[in-house]
Amino acid sequence: MNKKNKSDLKQIGIIIFSFVIGGIVTLSILKWTPILSEVIGTGSNTVITKNGTQIYEKTSLAASVEKIYDAVVVVEGYVKDNLASTGTGFVYKVDDKYGYLLTNHHVIEDMDKVDVIMTNEKKVEATVLGSDQYLDLAVLRIDKENVSLVATIGSSEDMNLGDTIFTVGSPMGYDYRGSVTSGILSGKDRMVSVAVSGANNDWIMRVLQMDASINPGNSGGPLLNVNGEVIGICSLKLVDDKIEGMGFAIPIEYAMSHAETLEKGESINWPVLGISMTNVTDASSLRYYGISLDKNIKEGTVILEIVVDSGADRAGLKKGDVITKINGQETKDSAYLRYELYQYQAGDTIEVTFVRGKKEQTVKVKLGSN
Repeated sequence: MNKKNKSDLKQIGIIIFSFVIGGIVTLSILKWTPILSEVIGTGSNTVITKNGTQIYEKTSLAASVEKIYDAVVVVEGYVKDNLASTGTGFVYKVDDKYGYLLTNHHVIEDMDKVDVIMTNEKKVEATVLGSDQYLDLAVLRIDKENVSLVATIGSSEDMNLGDTIFTVGSPMGYDYRGSVTSGILSGKDRMVSVAVSGANNDWIMRVLQMDASINPGNSGGPLLNVNGEVIGICSLKLVDDKIEGMGFAIPIEYAMSHAETLEKGESINWPVLGISMTNVTDASSLRYYGISLDKNIKEGTVILEIVVDSGADRAGLKKGDVITKINGQETKDSAYLRYELYQYQAGDTIEVTFVRGKKEQTVKVKLGSN
């Protein structure tokens, strides 16, 4: 072989070697980029199989939706055989005989009958096992044979602001059943005032905030992370001409901590102080009960009446006292007082800070049971 041929072979070898090394380096770099992750299925991209063909979509939630879709139901409440309420629910548990569903209390409250509509269009009458207005939660039961999928429970505590979330529900009722909306987690530990027992906002809920679109009918539906795991239960929405894109959900941990009690048909044993109360701003109630407050008192909860032999009575609290703190946590009105109070159990002893006249005092109160 002459020198020219040897030189040509050497150049060809160098070219081949360069291509091999270059390819290895390029693949190593692209492995961690969005472009290749779509192909090899790594990262946060989704692999969807349709008609036997795999489709790679960088931003699709379709695979996650499939993990929850058939577990979600339309909830319909009837009064005297007339449709009176529509919401959403989802199967969170099954046993040997039954499937168990979570929805909102306000969806099924005061209903004579509750039906659920599965994704296969089958309508099934549900049994309401338990419900609580302060939790805004209700547990329903259906025969196991009607359940085709059970939701996977996740964790809201592991979520970060800006994480992608989505919902599946029935906005505006049956016609828009199975609607999927998505967005981001906009806030955690939001304190939102809601009306429970009257027209005033008398209860505080600690909730998750999202910007995913929810409307009447979404109530009781699941809020999910990108893996299709339930992290919350859609519960309410701020409705105002100046407000847009603010939805709220009950953290799933809070709901599940009470689910077993509701399954058993037991009432939630909320603790009580043994008082009737109103806010310092409720001038009409104060006049009615003949209570006059110091003009410098701007916030707090006023005791209107004391239940005889209650924890409040035994601790020496009196009509006209203004409660300002529970165990050092400020309670600027009756909604915040209930929220702080309901962190404890009947039988617990707490410190109650109050103002009598112009003097601030603190007493220990043993909580009673409702």
